[in-house]
Amino acid sequence: MGPALLFAPADRPERFAKAAERSDAVIVDLEDAVAPAAKAQARENMLNSTLDPAKTMIRINALDTAESALDLAAVRASKFTTIMVAKASHVDAIAALSDFSVVALCESAAGVLAAAKLAELPNVVALMWGAEDLVASLGGTSSRFVRGPQAGGYRAVATHARSQLLLAAGAAGKVAIDSIYADFADLAGLAEEAEDAVASGFGAKASIHPSQVAVIRDAYRPTAAEVSAAGELLAAADAAGTGVFAYKGQMVDGPILLHARQTLRRSAT
Repeated sequence: MGPALLFAPADRPERFAKAAERSDAVIVDLEDAVAPAAKAQARENMLNSTLDPAKTMIRINALDTAESALDLAAVRASKFTTIMVAKASHVDAIAALSDFSVVALCESAAGVLAAAKLAELPNVVALMWGAEDLVASLGGTSSRFVRGPQAGGYRAVATHARSQLLLAAGAAGKVAIDSIYADFADLAGLAEEAEDAVASGFGAKASIHPSQVAVIRDAYRPTAAEVSAAGELLAAADAAGTGVFAYKGQMVDGPILLHARQTLRRSAT
């Protein structure tokens, strides 16, 4: 699965195929994007879709809602096996979903604090975080600064949660998915945030609009110069045959070589 994930509202089935064509994986959304009155039809649309199960996940409603039981029954009747659980926080409840591959969406204070335990569950394949729901769960009003020199950037609590989720996923060897960038018209801001996601170690980033996909892919795709430099560095390491060696005026050790290998890995996706 590639790095650019795209949400598709389950009550808009005409968007499913386009979302699949334009992204690396589709998140069919049965939760926030669907009005209560449309949820039953949304589940039918999911059941009738022709999306590739290997490149699709279904976001279900939070497990403490009545809708989640209906969502789970519908997914179990479908060909899909990967679910994204909204507002995940209860470890035992997520563990009980052993017949699914689960993406735990940690978007509350409780969810972020439980991220490390959630990541250790064998059925959890990835963690994702959500900024606005998180801040709302704390009684706040906005995850980002709206004015001043930091306008558009995350507030400290959101940055802390983002880092905590990334560390939890990394410690357990699971994929970390970065949150959406809600201002889909601000592609420059998205590019900056996606580049930080790559540099920090997020394996993918979610999007809400097709125009965002190319920006995310560009951030994850190394330039030709970066690929060439990584290849040359690894070749020099093979020739040196030692754990630490000098290369172009700098000392090179294991972590730097790992960065180079990751660059080549991203170039191949």
